[in-house]
Amino acid sequence: MKIFFLFTFSTFFWSPFEQAAASVHYDKILTHSRIRARDQGQNVCALQQVMGTKKKYFSTCRNWYQGAICGKKATVLYECCPGYMKMDGMRGCPAVAPIDHVYGTLGIVGATSTQHYSDISKLRGELEGRGSFTFFAPSSEAWEQLNSEIHRNLIDNVNIELYSALHHHMVNKRMLTKDLKNGMTLVSMYNDQKLLINHYPNGVVTVNCARVIYGNQIATNGVVHVIDRVLTAVGNTIQDFIEVEDDLSSLRAAAITSDVLDILGKPGHYTLFAPTNEAFERLPRGLLERIMGDKVASEALVKFHILNTLQCSEAITGGAAYETLEGNTVEVGCDGESLTVNGVKMVKRKDIVTSNGVIHLIDEVLIPDSAKQVTELGGAQQTTFTDLMIQLGLASSLRPEGQYTLLVPLNGAFSDDTLRMDQRRLKTILQNHIINVKVGLNELYNGQELETIGGKLLRVFLYRTAVCIENSCMVRGSKEGRNGFIHILRQIINPAEKTLHEMLRNDKRFSVFLSLVKAADLDDVLSQPGKWTLFVPTNDAFKGLTDDDKDILIRDKNALRNILLYHLTQGVFIGSGFEPGVTNILKTIQGGKLYLKTVNDTLLINELKSRESDLMATNGVIHVIDKLLYPADLPVGNDQLLTILKKLIKYIQIKFVRGSAFKEIPLTFYKINIIESNVQPIIRKEEPIIKTYTKIIDGRPVEVTEKKVTEERIIQGPEIKYTRITAGGSDNEEKLKKLLEDAPVRKEQPTRRTQGGTARRRTRLAYP
Repeated sequence: MKIFFLFTFSTFFWSPFEQAAASVHYDKILTHSRIRARDQGQNVCALQQVMGTKKKYFSTCRNWYQGAICGKKATVLYECCPGYMKMDGMRGCPAVAPIDHVYGTLGIVGATSTQHYSDISKLRGELEGRGSFTFFAPSSEAWEQLNSEIHRNLIDNVNIELYSALHHHMVNKRMLTKDLKNGMTLVSMYNDQKLLINHYPNGVVTVNCARVIYGNQIATNGVVHVIDRVLTAVGNTIQDFIEVEDDLSSLRAAAITSDVLDILGKPGHYTLFAPTNEAFERLPRGLLERIMGDKVASEALVKFHILNTLQCSEAITGGAAYETLEGNTVEVGCDGESLTVNGVKMVKRKDIVTSNGVIHLIDEVLIPDSAKQVTELGGAQQTTFTDLMIQLGLASSLRPEGQYTLLVPLNGAFSDDTLRMDQRRLKTILQNHIINVKVGLNELYNGQELETIGGKLLRVFLYRTAVCIENSCMVRGSKEGRNGFIHILRQIINPAEKTLHEMLRNDKRFSVFLSLVKAADLDDVLSQPGKWTLFVPTNDAFKGLTDDDKDILIRDKNALRNILLYHLTQGVFIGSGFEPGVTNILKTIQGGKLYLKTVNDTLLINELKSRESDLMATNGVIHVIDKLLYPADLPVGNDQLLTILKKLIKYIQIKFVRGSAFKEIPLTFYKINIIESNVQPIIRKEEPIIKTYTKIIDGRPVEVTEKKVTEERIIQGPEIKYTRITAGGSDNEEKLKKLLEDAPVRKEQPTRRTQGGTARRRTRLAYP
């Protein structure tokens, strides 16, 4: 009858707690463990045990499917879920564990050492009596791992020291895991000492960084949670610890210099990765002196070691990024029993618990990007550029107090031929990758021009998934340092030097295409300023074209323009700026559509491979193809023309509709508007300056008087002649006239001597 009562009572008593806990991390992970073990029978949970240790976890999905915890292989165990037990001859765990007072429950959960110490310290009567307690009970293994001297002192004074230590593990109210909120502070039953609670998303619950390994064992007068270590009293703040720890004197000096030390004395839940003195000594002296001499950099350095969350080592079962007080993140992970920071085993001592957080001692100093010079920001894939900067003297020319942006190509962008170049030429190339202002990724915009220290203007092109500077597009990895940004690029930047027309004229591969452009009166389009993408067929595309065929093409100017302008689009489209594998549709000047995509770093135009892409011109970009492009939906109505096109184009079926004609394409898409006006200079004379001095002429002193008249000429009104490229229509002309009327240009000429003040008529070409 008694057994039946206990069974009924415990089922009734546990059920509502279990349901209420379903929304918190620990209980969610426990539920997943039940699901994974459902084939093993009722109320069985699946755990992972790290091989070679006794550490067991109710695992996250990530750890479960990886079959590892902290990078170490984990075996699967099946045990009764907390609160349940086996019955002889029955599958699974069909019975609930008997419910007893806290003292008896210690035996039920296997915390026999804690039960024994409660007995000899005279705590047993309290644990069996009336009340509602939470007991964070160290496992028997936890007592074995306790420092031998501390353990001996407790056993030698059971009535005071041991009794007080056990009371420090107790709270005077029942707290299930669902009640243990992250960041909560509980008051223990020993001198109102603090117990810091953390409840992590991976289901780990800690008290003063001791992990709850078996939770929610209900007792008639409370609840028992088994933990993996013995708790020690916590009194000092992180600041207090730093101030008295001899091995942290260098950190202490840095924290004082940067005014960060006081932060660590305030209430909170911090994690400090504290570099030891030895860690600071390993830094290059010049680097440390520079950072310590710069308050902004030193503050960033210290704050980069501090998290605004409390991260106990037992809660870290895999890598995760955590934001520091400096603003950037560090990757905290584990490798077996060791903690790692940014993938490196550097933690010498972990889980020093204080009243406002936890300290992990590390043997390396973490230097954030914000404390580095821009030349120090490069990673392993950018060493070629940074090494060349040093060799060519460019790194030393960048002042610590300056503002720079480095456009850094990946190592693979530097071919052997490039590295064998004359050093002066190589230096010029690198100078065209250095901007004399600080420009972040979110400050770049389409059409922006950046001036390099080499005097070149680089254009910025923004696409849906890419940012490109001239011919080279960025990859992830932009960083901000103390005096600048670096952006990582795929290729070496080749600043444009010539127009599209000049590039065609200087390359014999394009002579046939260029002759057709000239015949169609399209030279000016490719010569004047603009933003174009031109797909240029090489002479190979015109194999089989006779002089007679060419004459026929040239005589039908509408047909010729339709064909040529199908190779031209407005806007600059860099091949590597397209999202890989995705088709991009561009409207040509002819009106038809081109279908572009990149596959394996090769640009395809209407499924034809570009033999060479991203040849930059001052007014656009060229992509080289070896086939003539033709719109598949454009019919031909002339037999002769059809015969010619079939010679050149074999990759599509050209439509023939007798009598159809090509539409006329007027050059309104490219129109020159000219506005003229006179400029009347206003002449303002200043008082003459008279100087008297002595000169030696033929060995004799001669007194000389010089009269200097200064005249300032201020030009008002619009500049004389404007040439502007517009895209169709005359609206732009009216807008430009109105703009000039409403906002006249004021331009001051440099002071100089003149002879007369007549009005002048000047002409200046100004392109948009």
